[in-house]
Amino acid sequence: MTDPSGRRAELEARNAAMREQVDSLLSELRKKTAELHETAARAQAITASVTSPDGSVRASVDSTGALTALEFSPNAFQRGATPEKLARVTLETIQQAVAKSRTELNDVLRPAQQGASVDLSELLPGVPSLSDLIPKPPVVPQPPSAPPRRAPARDDDEEGGGSIMERSSW
Repeated sequence: MTDPSGRRAELEARNAAMREQVDSLLSELRKKTAELHETAARAQAITASVTSPDGSVRASVDSTGALTALEFSPNAFQRGATPEKLARVTLETIQQAVAKSRTELNDVLRPAQQGASVDLSELLPGVPSLSDLIPKPPVVPQPPSAPPRRAPARDDDEEGGGSIMERSSW
């Protein structure tokens, strides 16, 4: 037979060790949660602004890449710019602002994407992994390099039939 007091001391020692591990894990969880809250606040505060090389357009976006401001310089229309050129410069400037915002967002989120050093599932079977509880950042698709061109609108008058409102067709 085993000594009941020795068995009890062994169980108390194991219990104390497990409590230390759980306390350590809870402390780490609190620290990670605080870091995640801080990271989320920093990520949401990101803005990016880009000015076109010729200075005619300035675009600002938020952390999601949504356009928050679009400004045209007073000279944007006086430099002989065609509407097509101004549209192209505007689109390129917005895309650069979005890319800048994404880069800053990735830089802010990178440390938070690192896994926990100790995971509960390693110590206690059946307990969910902390990495499963922390949502992964969404993958943001890159914008296309150039917008698709639209086919020119068809004019019914060009088909030779003329307008249905003309008297000659009655």
